[in-house]
Amino acid sequence: MKYNEGLFQGAGGVNLYYQSWHPQTEVRGVLSIVHGLGSHSSSYGNIVEHLIPRSYAIYTFDLRGHGRSDGQRGHINSWEEIRTDLKAFLQLVETQLPNLPQFILGHSMGGVVVLDYVMRFCVYRSSLFGAITLAPAVGKLGISPFKLTIGKILSRVLPRFTLSTGLKLDTGARDEKVLAAYAEDKLRHTRGSARLSTEFIDTVNWIHAHIEDLQIPLLIIQGGADTVTLPEGSRQFFQKVTFPDKELLEYPEAYHEIQDDFGYEQVMADLGSWLERHLSPTE
Repeated sequence: MKYNEGLFQGAGGVNLYYQSWHPQTEVRGVLSIVHGLGSHSSSYGNIVEHLIPRSYAIYTFDLRGHGRSDGQRGHINSWEEIRTDLKAFLQLVETQLPNLPQFILGHSMGGVVVLDYVMRFCVYRSSLFGAITLAPAVGKLGISPFKLTIGKILSRVLPRFTLSTGLKLDTGARDEKVLAAYAEDKLRHTRGSARLSTEFIDTVNWIHAHIEDLQIPLLIIQGGADTVTLPEGSRQFFQKVTFPDKELLEYPEAYHEIQDDFGYEQVMADLGSWLERHLSPTE
């Protein structure tokens, strides 16, 4: 396995950190990953370990205000910043590994980032061969409605004001070893600003209002016991998607960090199978 890391510039010249893993063999496909709120690009080791031996390259980056990237923790001025950052990241990936099947995966809030992007800019096979969302935050959340209301009130007058999401560590996974690793991870945080809150809500509403604009294959992976992004949201979103190549995989006992939770091996196997079926899509 070959590993690289570096910086690229996002919206407004903000320095954003990225990582990539490459197989020693010829690359067959590329998967770019967008993490969720409070997480970072080093959170998907099981995906890397599963796909690298299958000749995929993996790219991830830290959203602004996260991980090793610049910016106030958990804050954006507008969703357009994230959208522009993702565009720059995908251009970087394409420059480094051109003319290969490209896929994109988003986890939790990262699922919203991915859906917003592909629904605005992507036509099947012209830019991406498919999109995957892990526990996408497209429905009811396990965040206090009171905190969301506070965010709405303060977004205009104190947009940088931050609160903790209030999400408990043990909502992530059932594996105590995984939870212990999360607790020791200094790059993880639980902050979200008032402006991020309203921009997120507006983006989710836009996604639901323009769902017919999703025109690439979609895989939704959801934990049935997820109390952060409740499974009803994924089910309802899936039913509304009009593009015929869509699949929803729900794992009844899995928690929010489904890529790390007990049973992740089956999740990885199913993800790998879906990618294989879409590497050389038929007309």
